[in-house]
Amino acid sequence: MVSKILNWKGVLILVAIAIVIGSLYYSNYLAKKIALDERRKIEHWVEAVTEVGTSPTQSNLTGRVLVENSKDIPIIVVTEKDSVLDFRNLDSNRIMHDPGYIVQKLKEFKSQNKPIIWRNPFNLKENNLVYYGESKLLKQIRYFPMAQLLVVFLFIGILLYAVSITNKSTQNQVWAGMAKETAHQLGTPLSSLQGWVEMLKETTGSEKIAIEMNKDVERLKLVSERFGKIGSTPQLEEENLLMHIKNMVAYIKRRAPEKVNFSVRSNVEGELPAMINAPLFDWVIENLLKNALDAMEGHGNIDIDVKNELTQIIIDVKDSGKGIGKQQIAKVFTPGFTTKKRGWGLGLSLTKRIIEQYHKGEIFVKQSDAGKGTTFRIILKK
Repeated sequence: MVSKILNWKGVLILVAIAIVIGSLYYSNYLAKKIALDERRKIEHWVEAVTEVGTSPTQSNLTGRVLVENSKDIPIIVVTEKDSVLDFRNLDSNRIMHDPGYIVQKLKEFKSQNKPIIWRNPFNLKENNLVYYGESKLLKQIRYFPMAQLLVVFLFIGILLYAVSITNKSTQNQVWAGMAKETAHQLGTPLSSLQGWVEMLKETTGSEKIAIEMNKDVERLKLVSERFGKIGSTPQLEEENLLMHIKNMVAYIKRRAPEKVNFSVRSNVEGELPAMINAPLFDWVIENLLKNALDAMEGHGNIDIDVKNELTQIIIDVKDSGKGIGKQQIAKVFTPGFTTKKRGWGLGLSLTKRIIEQYHKGEIFVKQSDAGKGTTFRIILKK
């Protein structure tokens, strides 16, 4: 699925690039054609005005027609010393309220087009210069590719977002289906095991075995319950968060090497109420503690720091293990990613799903240094 989406992204990007290049090429072609046509109009206008000045009875009609054709092109006529003689098609309001407007436009026109020489028929020793700018049509043609580029990328962005949402929805359905099926498959053997445990309890000499087996059965029941809640929408209830964290630390501590030290610190004395789903939240803490143990290779410290703030609760789980590489930090929550020789790489992805989707909180790697350890941070909003 991921490879298909990446292929589609590549195809869409190539199509977008092809559209933009084609649009830029054609727009540039049109812009050059229109610019050449506009220069010819100004040249004809200069010729017509000159003819009108020398022989008005012969060329008056031609001059009017050419002036009409060039009415959308801004023009400024100056002497060789840049003294303004005449101007056309400029913003009359700006001219009235801004004395430097014409000078500013003249500077702009000089940067856009070469001037057209207008020989003064009444003073052959002196030439006037006609500077002109771009018409509205030419400006629109020049800016059209940018607008088209924006539309194309906006369309691709919306399409990729829709594909991403669809992909996430499919993943969620797969997660929920697998979780429900796992809980369902565990249900039948669990019922049978519970019956066998009860029989062992009544059998003389098997009491200790029954007690130990019952612990494993209860553990399997807890696992089944967790998968069952992932497969549906879990309900959040007010629980003593600090107590749940301490209970999970005690559970992991009994199974951890003796050289691993655990500590739980908090700025709260007594209870710390929070809206959580107890089995799933316990699973989150268990996963983080187990990952910390794997990273420390049998010795070190695991510290849990719980802070109760005004609008949120912050939980930092810190270990003194080998740390996570900078390139791997962004991948730690990706399903299937693992640095262990054994494992499915689902623990942290499940943890992220439980915190962010079910508890509407955040979880991320706060800090990780090679050889010094890693700190995971959980933020639960009140």
